[in-house]
Amino acid sequence: MLRRNKWFTFGLRFLSASSLSIVVAACATTQPQESNSVDNLTATDSSVAAQTLTIYSGREEKIMGPLIQKAKKDLGMDIEVRYGDSTELAIALIEEGKNSRADVFYAQDAGALGALAKEKRTLTIPTQLLNKVDQQFRSPTGQWTGISGRARVIDYNTKLVKPSELPTSVMQLTEPKWRNKVGWAPTNGSFQSFVTAMRVLEGDQKTLEWLKAMKANGAKSYNNNSGIVEALGRGEIALGLVNNYYLHRFTKTDPNFPVAIHHTRGDAGALINAAGLAVLNTTDQKSDAEKFVAYMLSPDAQRYLTQEFYEYPLVQGIPVSQKQISLEQLQPPDIDLSELADLKGTLSLLQEAGVV
Repeated sequence: MLRRNKWFTFGLRFLSASSLSIVVAACATTQPQESNSVDNLTATDSSVAAQTLTIYSGREEKIMGPLIQKAKKDLGMDIEVRYGDSTELAIALIEEGKNSRADVFYAQDAGALGALAKEKRTLTIPTQLLNKVDQQFRSPTGQWTGISGRARVIDYNTKLVKPSELPTSVMQLTEPKWRNKVGWAPTNGSFQSFVTAMRVLEGDQKTLEWLKAMKANGAKSYNNNSGIVEALGRGEIALGLVNNYYLHRFTKTDPNFPVAIHHTRGDAGALINAAGLAVLNTTDQKSDAEKFVAYMLSPDAQRYLTQEFYEYPLVQGIPVSQKQISLEQLQPPDIDLSELADLKGTLSLLQEAGVV
């Protein structure tokens, strides 16, 4: 993943009117150790692919590594993965155009997937695969499909904040009572999708005002969600804007970790985003790419993401982790995830607010 200053320069260049000239490094094959947690994944195809399926993954290697290793074995494919930030990879894929080596894009959020679809860099996914996922978590034109759900939440330090004191909306985080007490990650892809959702719901001007007010109120910036949760545990901050599953990864090893989850209702802070897949129009392995999509929608792959990493399964019949409330109990905003595609506009707004 690019360092923050390099990522920022990269994003600013994307915002300029002139075309970028990006040299994309050749994908390096990753071979992480196989995990027992995916040993039960079943084969969906035993044929051996003649070529290498190249995946650009905005999902972390520690999550995807064991699953990719199992897919290579079960599908009989040679698979290479380039890992990085979802926004960074989406921008790179758009700039690579027809010269891209990538066959599949696995993004951590719908915004990055939508950006590629908007630039006509994707192929339509077969209906039988799309129908496995509720329509709210896939492209209305079939250009991408969600694989797992990611709910935005406010995590809080239970020693510093009482449940009765928690805000009912993220818009209240600009109040003086939260000065220097809130953590966020402006360069993180999931945060940027959250901001895009706020733009859709509240408009650009109100979102810009919120960003500026948060900065003026002393919101503390971190590189990622894990950094925010760690800071919460230390008592460095009282509240943190993160995704639902990060806390569970901490409490899994430390049941007494002093942080809990708070859900807002109906605002951008309650967004349910989707990590998902798109098949790229540069692929010469459309069939293999679709087999990989099918594999990630298989019950065992869904259970792996749900039980090991506490994400929400998007395929019907797969139970949610017992450590979190169900999708049906959440009250997300009424928003079409395809509307999160305007990464360019969000990066511009974050720049204007002076938070990146």
